[in-house]
Amino acid sequence: MSLFKRMKLLLFLVSQMAIIAFFILLYPHYFKPPPPEEEPKPKPMHVLVLSSWRSGSSFVGQLFGQHPDVFYLMEPAWHVWMTFSQSSASRLHMAVRDLIRAVFLCDMSVFDAYMTPGPRLQSSLFMWETSRALCSPPACNVFLRNEIISQPQCKLMCSKEPFEVVEKACRSYSHVVLKEVRFFNLQVLYPLLRDPSLNLHIVHLVRDPRAVFKSREHTTLELSIDSNIVMGPEWKKSNKDQPYEVMQVICHSQLEIYKAVQSLPKALRQRYLLMRYEDLVRDPVRQTAQLYEFTGLKFLPHLQNWVHNITQGKGMGDHAFATNTRNARKVSEAWRWSLPHEKVSQIQELCGHTMNLLGYRLLKSKQEQKNLSLDVLSTWAPSKQDDQEG
Repeated sequence: MSLFKRMKLLLFLVSQMAIIAFFILLYPHYFKPPPPEEEPKPKPMHVLVLSSWRSGSSFVGQLFGQHPDVFYLMEPAWHVWMTFSQSSASRLHMAVRDLIRAVFLCDMSVFDAYMTPGPRLQSSLFMWETSRALCSPPACNVFLRNEIISQPQCKLMCSKEPFEVVEKACRSYSHVVLKEVRFFNLQVLYPLLRDPSLNLHIVHLVRDPRAVFKSREHTTLELSIDSNIVMGPEWKKSNKDQPYEVMQVICHSQLEIYKAVQSLPKALRQRYLLMRYEDLVRDPVRQTAQLYEFTGLKFLPHLQNWVHNITQGKGMGDHAFATNTRNARKVSEAWRWSLPHEKVSQIQELCGHTMNLLGYRLLKSKQEQKNLSLDVLSTWAPSKQDDQEG
């Protein structure tokens, strides 16, 4: 090829490159490579710890609440019940359910109907200090997100944060866990189980009614408003059998919740876990591992150490509603040497069917009650039977 032709070809290529460069400068969006597709974020896990008063649910709440991937609130429906303290549990079920759904979706404006108007702090929430998530970023910058945080420390250092941080914190976690004692049947929760915007899993915690009764004796005053709502406004509050009547309602509700699960489709039954408090305190590390596996959480080493240490203390605990270090198994069996057998017999008569179904042996005499070598737990594990039936 002659030199002239080479020069002509070179000029043509340069002119074409100039034209392309001009168009790139003029219309850069046409020449940008498409952005890489973002992987969809996993759907948040929503967990409802369903139980009754004095059943160890505050402890189970802390098993979830201290996990660095969990936003936890203890009994948000307390606000509904205290606002309508002259009502009954059945009449408040729908309001409680709607509040729970909103909180699961991190819509904290739902509390506007149950709190005084005006500026509020996060400490306006009932038992807010039990939530590690409200004691660490982004809610409060005093503690690290992966720390085990004690309630007194949290209450001292983080109580002045504005209420708006609650919603901000909630949206930053992969798991939202709520603990509630104010549901008395499962039917009211069916819409939440079927709600496509929720990924609802239910942990149903039960405890020996004899132990629950004994624990309630120490907290009669604190639970008086709740007991009145459980029984309804027509209840005769002067009746000496009040404590037994409340226990009968509680036992019946726990039984009805468990039985209702058996009629659910298999896909929904797989989102329900029944756990006995006594099994938990006898083998806390293994049972906590089961809770975490069920809800898709990793059992981190520092949590394993914490669970072991908090359940292997020497005492009985400082306060009825605290979750400090104690001998958890000893606490769970305290009723056997402190509750008169006459009361044990009455509870067994009222709650016998529930106890049989959930694997609690009835005691026929005072001697059996005092004989601690006689195990009141059957070897039957409710969750395993569910698997076999499914």
